[in-house]
Amino acid sequence: MNAGLVSAFAEATIRTATPLLLAASGELIIERAGLINIGLEGVVLGGAFGALLGATHGGTAFGYAVAAASGLFVMLVFAFATLGMGADQIITGTAITLLALGATGTLYRTLYGAGGAALSIATSAPIPVPLLAKVPVIGSALFAQPAVTYFAYAVVPMTWWWLTNTHAGLALRAIGENPAAAIAAGISVRRYRLAATVVAGVLGGIAGGVLVLAQAGTFVEGMSAGRGFIAIAIVVLGRWNPIGVGLAALLFAATTSLQYLAQATGLDIPYQLVLALPYVLTLAALAGIGGRAAPPATLARVE
Repeated sequence: MNAGLVSAFAEATIRTATPLLLAASGELIIERAGLINIGLEGVVLGGAFGALLGATHGGTAFGYAVAAASGLFVMLVFAFATLGMGADQIITGTAITLLALGATGTLYRTLYGAGGAALSIATSAPIPVPLLAKVPVIGSALFAQPAVTYFAYAVVPMTWWWLTNTHAGLALRAIGENPAAAIAAGISVRRYRLAATVVAGVLGGIAGGVLVLAQAGTFVEGMSAGRGFIAIAIVVLGRWNPIGVGLAALLFAATTSLQYLAQATGLDIPYQLVLALPYVLTLAALAGIGGRAAPPATLARVE
Protein backbone atom coordinates (compact mmCIF):
# COMPACT_ATOMS: atom_id res chain seq x y z
CA MET A 1 0.00 0.00 0.00
CA ASN A 2 1.50 3.31 -1.02
CA ALA A 3 1.75 6.43 1.14
CA GLY A 4 -0.89 8.29 -0.85
CA LEU A 5 -3.42 5.54 -0.28
CA VAL A 6 -2.71 5.44 3.45
CA SER A 7 -3.06 9.22 3.62
CA ALA A 8 -6.40 9.13 1.80
CA PHE A 9 -7.65 6.35 4.07
CA ALA A 10 -6.58 8.27 7.18
CA GLU A 11 -8.23 11.44 5.90
CA ALA A 12 -11.50 9.61 5.23
CA THR A 13 -11.34 8.07 8.69
CA ILE A 14 -10.87 11.41 10.45
CA ARG A 15 -13.62 13.02 8.37
CA THR A 16 -16.02 10.21 9.22
CA ALA A 17 -15.03 10.10 12.89
CA THR A 18 -15.64 13.79 13.59
CA PRO A 19 -19.47 13.77 13.85
CA LEU A 20 -19.44 10.36 15.53
CA LEU A 21 -16.99 11.56 18.17
CA LEU A 22 -18.96 14.71 18.95
CA ALA A 23 -22.30 12.90 19.20
CA ALA A 24 -20.83 10.04 21.24
CA SER A 25 -19.10 12.42 23.68
CA GLY A 26 -22.43 14.11 24.38
CA GLU A 27 -24.11 10.75 24.82
CA LEU A 28 -21.32 9.66 27.17
CA ILE A 29 -21.95 12.65 29.44
CA ILE A 30 -25.69 12.12 29.59
CA GLU A 31 -25.31 8.38 30.22
CA ARG A 32 -22.83 9.09 33.01
CA ALA A 33 -25.68 11.04 34.61
CA GLY A 34 -27.91 7.97 34.42
CA LEU A 35 -29.92 8.94 31.34
CA ILE A 36 -29.90 7.28 27.94
CA ASN A 37 -30.94 9.18 24.85
CA ILE A 38 -32.10 6.79 22.15
CA GLY A 39 -33.23 9.91 20.32
CA LEU A 40 -29.65 10.93 19.54
CA GLU A 41 -30.35 10.16 15.90
CA GLY A 42 -33.03 12.84 15.99
CA VAL A 43 -30.67 15.28 17.70
CA VAL A 44 -28.06 14.83 14.96
CA LEU A 45 -30.68 15.18 12.24
CA GLY A 46 -32.11 18.28 13.88
CA GLY A 47 -28.62 19.75 14.04
CA ALA A 48 -28.08 19.01 10.36
CA PHE A 49 -31.25 20.81 9.37
CA GLY A 50 -30.46 23.69 11.71
CA ALA A 51 -27.04 23.99 10.09
CA LEU A 52 -28.64 24.32 6.67
CA LEU A 53 -31.11 26.88 7.95
CA GLY A 54 -28.43 28.95 9.65
CA ALA A 55 -25.90 28.75 6.85
CA THR A 56 -28.36 29.87 4.20
CA HIS A 57 -29.20 32.97 6.25
CA GLY A 58 -25.95 33.89 7.97
CA GLY A 59 -22.99 31.89 6.73
CA THR A 60 -21.08 28.88 8.00
CA ALA A 61 -20.36 30.10 11.55
CA PHE A 62 -24.01 31.00 12.06
CA GLY A 63 -24.90 27.61 10.65
CA TYR A 64 -22.93 25.87 13.40
CA ALA A 65 -24.58 28.09 16.01
CA VAL A 66 -28.07 27.21 14.76
CA ALA A 67 -27.06 23.54 14.55
CA ALA A 68 -26.05 23.61 18.24
CA ALA A 69 -29.27 25.43 19.14
CA SER A 70 -31.34 22.91 17.20
CA GLY A 71 -29.71 19.98 18.96
CA LEU A 72 -30.27 21.73 22.27
CA PHE A 73 -33.94 22.29 21.47
CA VAL A 74 -34.45 18.59 20.71
CA MET A 75 -32.74 17.62 23.95
CA LEU A 76 -34.82 20.04 25.97
CA VAL A 77 -37.88 18.22 24.64
CA PHE A 78 -36.28 15.01 25.90
CA ALA A 79 -35.53 16.62 29.27
CA PHE A 80 -39.08 17.95 29.62
CA ALA A 81 -40.56 14.52 28.94
CA THR A 82 -38.16 12.45 31.06
CA LEU A 83 -37.04 14.76 33.87
CA GLY A 84 -40.14 16.91 33.99
CA MET A 85 -42.90 14.40 33.28
CA GLY A 86 -41.20 11.16 34.30
CA ALA A 87 -41.69 9.54 30.87
CA ASP A 88 -39.82 6.40 29.89
CA GLN A 89 -36.45 7.33 28.36
CA ILE A 90 -36.46 4.63 25.69
CA ILE A 91 -39.95 5.44 24.45
CA THR A 92 -39.24 9.18 24.55
CA GLY A 93 -36.02 8.77 22.61
CA THR A 94 -37.69 6.65 19.97
CA ALA A 95 -40.48 9.19 19.59
CA ILE A 96 -37.95 12.02 19.26
CA THR A 97 -36.14 10.24 16.44
CA LEU A 98 -39.34 9.61 14.53
CA LEU A 99 -40.51 13.17 15.15
CA ALA A 100 -37.20 14.61 13.93
CA LEU A 101 -37.33 12.53 10.76
CA GLY A 102 -40.80 13.77 9.93
CA ALA A 103 -40.35 17.37 11.07
CA THR A 104 -37.08 18.01 9.25
CA GLY A 105 -38.40 16.46 6.06
CA THR A 106 -41.58 18.53 6.19
CA LEU A 107 -39.77 21.76 7.02
CA TYR A 108 -37.19 21.13 4.32
CA ARG A 109 -39.82 20.70 1.62
CA THR A 110 -41.83 23.64 2.94
CA LEU A 111 -38.90 26.08 3.11
CA TYR A 112 -36.83 24.95 0.13
CA GLY A 113 -39.38 23.29 -2.12
CA ALA A 114 -39.15 20.13 -4.17
CA GLY A 115 -35.95 21.40 -5.79
CA GLY A 116 -34.24 21.70 -2.41
CA ALA A 117 -32.33 18.51 -3.08
CA ALA A 118 -30.06 20.53 -5.34
CA LEU A 119 -29.48 23.22 -2.70
CA SER A 120 -25.77 23.74 -2.16
CA ILE A 121 -24.00 25.75 0.53
CA ALA A 122 -20.36 26.52 1.23
CA THR A 123 -18.50 24.13 3.52
CA SER A 124 -15.89 24.89 6.15
CA ALA A 125 -12.45 25.40 4.69
CA PRO A 126 -9.62 23.28 6.13
CA ILE A 127 -7.18 25.10 8.41
CA PRO A 128 -3.73 23.49 8.08
CA VAL A 129 -1.63 23.51 11.25
CA PRO A 130 1.82 24.89 10.41
CA LEU A 131 4.54 22.21 10.24
CA LEU A 132 2.26 19.42 11.51
CA ALA A 133 0.17 19.42 8.33
CA LYS A 134 3.34 18.68 6.35
CA VAL A 135 4.18 15.50 8.29
CA PRO A 136 4.43 12.72 5.70
CA VAL A 137 1.52 10.31 5.21
CA ILE A 138 -0.75 11.36 8.13
CA GLY A 139 -0.01 15.08 8.48
CA SER A 140 -2.69 16.35 6.13
CA ALA A 141 -5.23 13.82 7.42
CA LEU A 142 -4.81 14.91 11.04
CA PHE A 143 -3.84 18.56 10.80
CA ALA A 144 -5.42 19.96 7.64
CA GLN A 145 -9.02 19.77 8.79
CA PRO A 146 -11.87 22.23 9.44
CA ALA A 147 -11.89 23.96 12.82
CA VAL A 148 -14.72 21.74 14.04
CA THR A 149 -12.47 18.68 13.75
CA TYR A 150 -9.88 20.28 16.04
CA PHE A 151 -12.73 21.02 18.43
CA ALA A 152 -13.62 17.31 18.34
CA TYR A 153 -9.98 16.46 19.09
CA ALA A 154 -10.17 18.68 22.19
CA VAL A 155 -13.48 17.28 23.41
CA VAL A 156 -11.94 13.90 24.32
CA PRO A 157 -9.25 15.08 26.79
CA MET A 158 -11.47 17.85 28.10
CA THR A 159 -14.28 15.39 28.88
CA TRP A 160 -11.86 12.95 30.51
CA TRP A 161 -10.30 15.68 32.65
CA TRP A 162 -13.67 17.11 33.63
CA LEU A 163 -15.09 13.73 34.64
CA THR A 164 -12.04 12.66 36.66
CA ASN A 165 -10.61 15.85 38.12
CA THR A 166 -13.44 18.24 38.87
CA HIS A 167 -16.06 18.24 41.60
CA ALA A 168 -18.82 18.66 39.01
CA GLY A 169 -17.55 15.73 36.96
CA LEU A 170 -17.30 13.46 39.99
CA ALA A 171 -20.77 14.56 41.10
CA LEU A 172 -22.17 13.67 37.67
CA ARG A 173 -20.63 10.20 37.87
CA ALA A 174 -22.02 9.76 41.40
CA ILE A 175 -25.50 10.62 40.14
CA GLY A 176 -25.27 7.91 37.51
CA GLU A 177 -24.18 5.32 40.05
CA ASN A 178 -26.20 6.18 43.13
CA PRO A 179 -28.59 9.14 42.98
CA ALA A 180 -29.77 8.62 46.57
CA ALA A 181 -26.23 8.95 47.91
CA ALA A 182 -25.66 11.99 45.70
CA ILE A 183 -28.77 13.65 47.12
CA ALA A 184 -27.58 12.87 50.64
CA ALA A 185 -24.32 14.61 49.78
CA GLY A 186 -26.21 17.73 48.77
CA ILE A 187 -25.99 17.23 45.00
CA SER A 188 -28.98 18.29 42.92
CA VAL A 189 -29.64 15.29 40.67
CA ARG A 190 -32.19 17.07 38.54
CA ARG A 191 -29.95 20.09 37.93
CA TYR A 192 -26.96 17.97 36.92
CA ARG A 193 -29.05 15.82 34.62
CA LEU A 194 -30.54 18.88 32.99
CA ALA A 195 -27.04 20.30 32.48
CA ALA A 196 -25.96 16.97 30.94
CA THR A 197 -28.84 17.09 28.46
CA VAL A 198 -27.82 20.62 27.47
CA VAL A 199 -24.24 19.53 26.74
CA ALA A 200 -25.42 16.42 24.88
CA GLY A 201 -27.80 18.51 22.81
CA VAL A 202 -25.17 21.05 21.82
CA LEU A 203 -22.60 18.40 20.88
CA GLY A 204 -25.17 16.29 19.03
CA GLY A 205 -26.38 19.35 17.15
CA ILE A 206 -22.85 20.32 16.13
CA ALA A 207 -22.33 16.72 14.97
CA GLY A 208 -25.25 17.19 12.62
CA GLY A 209 -23.82 20.51 11.54
CA VAL A 210 -20.59 18.79 10.55
CA LEU A 211 -22.48 16.61 8.09
CA VAL A 212 -23.84 19.67 6.29
CA LEU A 213 -21.19 22.34 6.80
CA ALA A 214 -17.98 20.31 6.66
CA GLN A 215 -18.86 17.32 4.48
CA ALA A 216 -21.91 17.27 2.23
CA GLY A 217 -22.49 20.98 1.61
CA THR A 218 -26.23 20.31 1.46
CA PHE A 219 -29.05 18.72 3.40
CA VAL A 220 -30.77 15.48 2.49
CA GLU A 221 -33.74 14.05 4.33
CA GLY A 222 -32.57 11.39 6.76
CA MET A 223 -28.93 12.27 6.13
CA SER A 224 -27.88 11.29 9.67
CA ALA A 225 -28.14 7.73 8.29
CA GLY A 226 -27.94 5.95 11.62
CA ARG A 227 -25.00 7.91 13.00
CA GLY A 228 -26.90 8.65 16.20
CA PHE A 229 -27.42 4.95 16.86
CA ILE A 230 -23.79 4.23 15.99
CA ALA A 231 -22.71 6.93 18.46
CA ILE A 232 -24.68 5.17 21.20
CA ALA A 233 -22.88 1.92 20.33
CA ILE A 234 -19.57 3.78 20.41
CA VAL A 235 -20.23 4.76 24.02
CA VAL A 236 -20.79 1.10 24.87
CA LEU A 237 -17.70 -0.04 22.99
CA GLY A 238 -15.71 2.75 24.64
CA ARG A 239 -16.82 1.48 28.04
CA TRP A 240 -18.21 4.82 29.11
CA ASN A 241 -14.70 6.27 29.14
CA PRO A 242 -13.89 9.39 27.06
CA ILE A 243 -10.60 7.97 25.80
CA GLY A 244 -12.28 4.67 24.94
CA VAL A 245 -15.05 6.54 23.16
CA GLY A 246 -12.47 8.41 21.08
CA LEU A 247 -10.76 5.18 20.05
CA ALA A 248 -14.08 3.47 19.32
CA ALA A 249 -15.14 6.38 17.11
CA LEU A 250 -11.94 5.99 15.12
CA LEU A 251 -12.58 2.24 14.80
CA PHE A 252 -16.10 2.76 13.48
CA ALA A 253 -14.88 5.47 11.12
CA ALA A 254 -12.08 3.24 9.85
CA THR A 255 -14.51 0.42 9.07
CA THR A 256 -16.70 2.91 7.20
CA SER A 257 -13.72 4.20 5.25
CA LEU A 258 -12.76 0.70 4.15
CA GLN A 259 -15.11 1.10 1.19
CA TYR A 260 -12.87 3.85 -0.20
CA LEU A 261 -9.81 1.71 0.38
CA ALA A 262 -11.44 -1.26 -1.33
CA GLN A 263 -12.34 0.85 -4.34
CA ALA A 264 -8.87 2.38 -4.56
CA THR A 265 -7.07 -0.95 -4.35
CA GLY A 266 -9.51 -2.75 -6.61
CA LEU A 267 -10.40 -5.39 -4.04
CA ASP A 268 -12.91 -7.77 -5.57
CA ILE A 269 -15.35 -7.92 -2.67
CA PRO A 270 -19.01 -6.93 -2.66
CA TYR A 271 -19.24 -3.28 -1.65
CA GLN A 272 -22.41 -4.07 0.27
CA LEU A 273 -20.29 -6.18 2.62
CA VAL A 274 -17.99 -3.25 3.35
CA LEU A 275 -20.91 -0.87 3.80
CA ALA A 276 -22.44 -3.25 6.33
CA LEU A 277 -19.33 -3.44 8.52
CA PRO A 278 -20.08 -0.38 10.72
CA TYR A 279 -23.58 -1.68 11.41
CA VAL A 280 -22.29 -5.17 12.15
CA LEU A 281 -19.85 -3.59 14.57
CA THR A 282 -22.72 -1.63 16.11
CA LEU A 283 -24.70 -4.82 16.71
CA ALA A 284 -21.60 -6.49 18.12
CA ALA A 285 -21.03 -3.61 20.53
CA LEU A 286 -24.62 -3.57 21.71
CA ALA A 287 -24.51 -7.36 22.12
CA GLY A 288 -21.67 -7.06 24.59
CA ILE A 289 -18.52 -7.51 22.54
CA GLY A 290 -17.30 -4.44 24.43
CA GLY A 291 -16.20 -6.91 27.10
CA ARG A 292 -16.68 -6.37 30.79
CA ALA A 293 -18.14 -2.93 30.27
CA ALA A 294 -20.06 -1.72 33.28
CA PRO A 295 -22.66 0.92 32.47
CA PRO A 296 -23.67 3.48 35.10
CA ALA A 297 -25.76 1.61 37.66
CA THR A 298 -28.91 3.70 37.20
CA LEU A 299 -28.72 4.04 33.41
CA ALA A 300 -32.20 4.45 31.87
CA ARG A 301 -33.86 3.74 35.21
CA VAL A 302 -37.24 5.41 35.62
CA GLU A 303 -37.45 7.22 39.00
